[in-house]
Amino acid sequence: MNYVYPAVFYEEEGKISVIFPDLGNLATFGDNMADAMRMAGDACGLYLFTALRDGEPLPAPSAISEINPSAVLKDFEMESAADRAFVNMVLVDMTEYARKHSEKAVKKTLSIPMWLNTLCEEKSINFSKVLQDALLAKVQSL
Repeated sequence: MNYVYPAVFYEEEGKISVIFPDLGNLATFGDNMADAMRMAGDACGLYLFTALRDGEPLPAPSAISEINPSAVLKDFEMESAADRAFVNMVLVDMTEYARKHSEKAVKKTLSIPMWLNTLCEEKSINFSKVLQDALLAKVQSL
């Protein structure tokens, strides 16, 4: 499911800062605009993921025309950045976000030689942990 929230973007000390007024003034930043957009999506996704997981109601997103960057920046004593600020909508695909960030275990069936199974059981090796570690190492090496 997609969610869209307005965010105020502004330049500050060579970085791009982002504030979500509808999400309790959730804030993040990026080294450049592309990074700020990525970070904004991730911050918004984490906020929404946590609220949904905890059964909390999600705040209604404001219309982009209802957000005044100067007023938002005033709350942060950043009025001087208002001339470099703009409002943009940030889209978060929560289905994709949850898929990437969920720790829910998925059962997999695999086959190994009997002799290896016997040795591992004798040494109390946790098959799931070894497989997770090996898969993570493989993915990180690609």
